[in-house]
Amino acid sequence: MDKVAVIGAGPIGCYTAYLLAKEGYRVAIFENHPKVGSPIQCTGILTNDYDKLGFPLDPYLVHIIDSIDVFSPNNKVTVKQKDYIICRNKFDNYFANLAIDAGAKLHLNHTLLGKENGFLIIKDTFQDKVKKIQADIVIGADGPLSPTAKAYAFYHPERDNYFGVQATVEGDFSEKTIKTYFGNDICPGLFAWICPESNTKARVGLAMKKNSRKYFDDFMGKFNFTAVDIQAGAIPVYQPKQLLRKENCYLVGDASTYVKATTLGGLVPALQQAQILVDCIVNKKDYSKEITPIRKQMVMHLKIQKMFSKFSDKDWDRLVGYVAKPKIQRVFEKYTRDNPIPLVINALLREPRFMLFGKYLI
Repeated sequence: MDKVAVIGAGPIGCYTAYLLAKEGYRVAIFENHPKVGSPIQCTGILTNDYDKLGFPLDPYLVHIIDSIDVFSPNNKVTVKQKDYIICRNKFDNYFANLAIDAGAKLHLNHTLLGKENGFLIIKDTFQDKVKKIQADIVIGADGPLSPTAKAYAFYHPERDNYFGVQATVEGDFSEKTIKTYFGNDICPGLFAWICPESNTKARVGLAMKKNSRKYFDDFMGKFNFTAVDIQAGAIPVYQPKQLLRKENCYLVGDASTYVKATTLGGLVPALQQAQILVDCIVNKKDYSKEITPIRKQMVMHLKIQKMFSKFSDKDWDRLVGYVAKPKIQRVFEKYTRDNPIPLVINALLREPRFMLFGKYLI
């Protein structure tokens, strides 16, 4: 059976490795950090669409959210949605252990340097050795800056990233409610969040393409929060021109830019993407064709985000006012934000004034 090299031991890389190992492929996972699940660069929110994937929650669940407070500069709405707050360290290790139990070999402290004459050039940073690895199939699951895509010369030059900053803080929180804040004084083009782990601890952060730290510090000051610890990292903007395959190399997860542009979340669609990729490898299908349903979701998220990036504070107030209407509340209660297509269609059918924001798509 073919040899597979998975670059990156995040949950998406490890899940891909697990699925391939289960099919009998000889799989090796190469991770440049000394531990799986560290450093943490994610808020750790799963929509309830995660239930459809059939994984247990107990190994990594922190608690369950039942609503989201959405604040615009002068307005507020509470949206009823069920979300799961997870421990990313335990989540990542759950998928790593799945892969190992299925027969995949995990190599920590192994960094991809490039590709030469058909071999992957990988440095074992612990032993300070450079190795040449031969693989029939290479999976790039190595994040927004994807050294794999660069080694295979198909990292798209127009790719862009947000830069997120997040802190764990202590205080008094409603543990069942995520709070999100929109407005050009808070976080131009995106939003800031307060995501509770309990009624005394929360994850607070925001992401922007530039000046993230300034706006983050201002947001922390607004609530007099003091950071217990701080995490930061790049988050890819979905790039529709990014190829997903070149030669024997495939991209998945953040490496492929398959992240929701509206929320910067990507775990659920990326796990689905891994399933599609493995089915394509095993059954000799066209990855770029089979991924179409998820690609359509990513395109819709990107269009919505491009519209939001042009919003004034009055637009945010108007949008939140429309969402507060009971008929729109019912739409948000029925559809998750992972797949925005039915959510947008049904919202437009019930509140045609949403179409007024379409001017920002021109």
